[in-house]
Amino acid sequence: MTSTKPPKIGFVSLGCPKALVDSERIITQLRIDGYECVPTYELADLVIVNTCGFIDAAKAESLEAIAEAVGNNGRVLVTGCMGVYADDIRARFPQVLDITGPQAYEQVVGAVHRHLPVARTRNPFTDLVPAHGIKLTPRHYAYLKISEGCNHRCSFCIIPSMRGPLVSRPAADVVQEAEQLAAAGVKELVVISQDTSAYGRDLRYATSFWNGRPIKARLVDLGRALSSFGIWIRLLYVYPYPHVDALIPLMAEGKLLPYLDIPFQHASPRILRLMKRPAATENVLNRIRAWRAQCPDLTLRSTFIVGFPGETESDFQRLLEFLEQAQLDRVGCFAYSPVAGAKANALPDPVDDEIKQQRFERFMQTQARISARRLEQKIGRRIEVLIDRLDGCEAIGRSAADAPEIDGCVYLTNAGYRPGDFVEAVVEEADEHDLRVRAVKAPRRPRPPSKKFHRPRDGPATAPSVLRR
Repeated sequence: MTSTKPPKIGFVSLGCPKALVDSERIITQLRIDGYECVPTYELADLVIVNTCGFIDAAKAESLEAIAEAVGNNGRVLVTGCMGVYADDIRARFPQVLDITGPQAYEQVVGAVHRHLPVARTRNPFTDLVPAHGIKLTPRHYAYLKISEGCNHRCSFCIIPSMRGPLVSRPAADVVQEAEQLAAAGVKELVVISQDTSAYGRDLRYATSFWNGRPIKARLVDLGRALSSFGIWIRLLYVYPYPHVDALIPLMAEGKLLPYLDIPFQHASPRILRLMKRPAATENVLNRIRAWRAQCPDLTLRSTFIVGFPGETESDFQRLLEFLEQAQLDRVGCFAYSPVAGAKANALPDPVDDEIKQQRFERFMQTQARISARRLEQKIGRRIEVLIDRLDGCEAIGRSAADAPEIDGCVYLTNAGYRPGDFVEAVVEEADEHDLRVRAVKAPRRPRPPSKKFHRPRDGPATAPSVLRR
């Protein structure tokens, strides 16, 4: 016999923003179905762990999280990218109730219903769920996923085997979700997917209609439509297709944030070919120069892999030279780690772990100098800061050049600000990551959205405190 009280769910979310959006979708459906999210293992009747399995370190963290949930609660469902290793998980944690893969929203919800039935039906007058769903980010920014999967076959990556081929959302669906988020008070939308610039290819760039307005499923058209809401629009995970060039004018006009996150991965043509990545490094440098000529405020972020199988000292030197020439603003780096199922595992001449670590440290030292120089050039300039959080007498925010939870921060004296405020400020100090600024104007607080569109929005206060990302 089921209880009349709402069953309680704990949720642990690991991995990238794309996995976070998956978690938001699952929690939203469970709330609609009458379940309650709770902040501790002890209060939960069942715990869901959304895992990441991209690299060995992520797999280890996921296994640790499963062990923690099993040890502290005992009734655990596992979902996400680690679902492809279901046999390994069951061998280690036989008490796990069910295991599903990534994007398996219906299967996860179905498993919850089987193992923890809900006795009541939803009351639309008391069970308020926002039209845009429950978000696990702060109230003033949100991730907007525009597609699933990936058609690339990079030799170091197993994401296509985990998440499948590219499946784009119709443009009208994306813009409608963005409209709901903007109406709920979101000040920044972070557009994400496995390959953002491939958006719409599988749909043959089909036209759909939003409020009677035709929109093609093409990244440039989507960006133009999203810009109509008057909030920050930031693009992540942009593969360097030629049509990316068409985004730069929108950034120069202020319709999109002047920010591009493009994972170049390496600069040696030989290593790029082994990675099955674009290998025309000189063309990349020419494009970067052209982008900056059109949009001088453009921030470029990228990620790289050092110690890839077959990488020689000459290849690595080529990468360091590329960093000096490209002068990228924000850079992340990984020492190559074999991933089960990746084709790169079969490549000859693996790099010794000690050499990998040395190259990683040399890479980061080089980029630290570049980042420090580029941030130092901002001293004396006026920038707009979006306040993220308050810490006593200090306010901490981000500029247009800083993606949430990825890049640096902007620090200023708290003058009664609130998260979500926009503050115009002058840069006074800089280091290799962060800025310190002085406010020169009162905060800009956009007019509250029309009550016609407004819906209450769940934020971290209603999300489980065991959540990780």
